[in-house]
Amino acid sequence: MLLRPYQEIAVNSASDALDKHGNTVVVAPTGAGKTIMLSSLIGKRKDNKNVLVLQHRDELVSQNSTKFHRVNDNITTSEVNAANKDWSADTVFAMVQTLSREKNLEQMPKVDLIVVDEAHHTVADTYQRIINAAREANEGVQIVGFTATPNRGDKAGLRGVFNNCSHQIEISTLIDE
Repeated sequence: MLLRPYQEIAVNSASDALDKHGNTVVVAPTGAGKTIMLSSLIGKRKDNKNVLVLQHRDELVSQNSTKFHRVNDNITTSEVNAANKDWSADTVFAMVQTLSREKNLEQMPKVDLIVVDEAHHTVADTYQRIINAAREANEGVQIVGFTATPNRGDKAGLRGVFNNCSHQIEISTLIDE
């Protein structure tokens, strides 16, 4: 799949930031194609086996997995959700509420990269349990998030998870392109 120029810039910026600055977040408004961008980033960093993609809704798990295959038809995927706990693929799409349960966290293998859809949720307890478990298994795990809304209503900052914001796409860019 061919990325739009603003998507390509965001993906490259996120990849560079992971290497240079550590965990990073990409801010892009609704309609910018965050799922396509996160899928492209995973493909770009395909040396990272054991990728975990976190979603906060069950329907997003299968929806994001389907979109992922439009970008990366050569990378295997599986799902961890209420009905299925399959860790067999290189990239696993998981629903946070399911994975954050202790018995499910115990089954989580070592992951090298965590990609968070709707990254403004990462300060929630359920996300923190997953991130902490991943860090315990692999202190070098990298985390990248994608969100349209980095500012939370409760004023909780994302700095505890993300070291920087690698790129922000403005609505005017979407209108122009």
